[in-house]
Amino acid sequence: MSYRLKAITREEHLAFVSTRPSVSHMQVPSWGDVKPDWRAESLGWFDEDGRLVGAGLVLLRPLPKLKRYLAYLPEGPLIDWDAPDLDRWLKPMLAYLKERGAFSVKMGPPVVARRWSAEAVKAAIADPQARRLRDVEATAHEPGAFDIADRLCRMGWQQTGPGAEEGFAAGQPRHVFQVPFAGRSLEEVQRGFNQQWRRNIKKAEKAGVRVVQGGYQDLPDFYEIYVETAERDRFIARPLAYFQRMWTALRAEDPDRMRLYLAHHEGEVLAAATMLTVGDHVWYSYGASTSRKREVQPNNAIQWRMMTDAHQLGARVYDLRGITDTLEENNHLLGLLRFKAGTGGQAAEYLGEWDYPLNKILHKALGLCMSRR
Repeated sequence: MSYRLKAITREEHLAFVSTRPSVSHMQVPSWGDVKPDWRAESLGWFDEDGRLVGAGLVLLRPLPKLKRYLAYLPEGPLIDWDAPDLDRWLKPMLAYLKERGAFSVKMGPPVVARRWSAEAVKAAIADPQARRLRDVEATAHEPGAFDIADRLCRMGWQQTGPGAEEGFAAGQPRHVFQVPFAGRSLEEVQRGFNQQWRRNIKKAEKAGVRVVQGGYQDLPDFYEIYVETAERDRFIARPLAYFQRMWTALRAEDPDRMRLYLAHHEGEVLAAATMLTVGDHVWYSYGASTSRKREVQPNNAIQWRMMTDAHQLGARVYDLRGITDTLEENNHLLGLLRFKAGTGGQAAEYLGEWDYPLNKILHKALGLCMSRR
């Protein structure tokens, strides 16, 4: 027998989120307010006794001139992914969204399949035979994750193409880098850093780099160097209004949901970053740095301050978000992977994003449109 699914209030959604050990910042109600081009709705799964046992934030994107929608649950939904009867959870969701006018459903199961230690990542980068992270033996496997993938395939879900494996393609990153905090003191966390990281933190302190928390009024300072970073690292910058909306929406839900940090040196902002928190999971979200005065190591300084504050907040995980899966030297994102690996954390591979075409013609048309962009 399937669970009953219906729309729930923001308050019900947030109350459910508070009972879960780990929830993505993209699965809280306020994330829908960050995305004005999408219509957001909170979904709830109810058992036979009427208890709320699952929840999800779905974003609905309309097709031009048609009352049909792409339904997207980024890094969700929050259901029992280990349940042997996934049909019981997903069938009512598909039926509900089809009734709402969805022609295709995209979701990102918050399920980790494999992990690589920092040492394994470092060895992989140094190995000329390894072209991708998956070419190297993982430090830890989650066999249940591959069983979930098999069941999704049998149910008709389609895994998003190879582009998602890069970590920076459309949608959410499949590969991320995380520093575990659970059961570790801040001193133990720092001892896990490589020598370069520890040296750079000391160098920043000695040079007088000062990291402070900023406010809404400091977002333009962040944005100025964010645009510079986008040009240098070859990605498309979001508009300033996006970050202002993010700040207003997320902090209205919880004052600690989003923070802004700025690294100052001699009156100049050299680096800035945003930090997001849901429960005991903390993310380094957006980062920016100028090419000036790199020798004073503002990036290490800002990350160390954010980790210190995250630890103080009781975080079990400090998440540095997306990394590239490609290990070739000509990949411009390899330097970022090296930087994140210096924290001594772990690379984690999620199951990636999955599509279910409710209308195969419209779904295929969307795929062709996206491939041309």
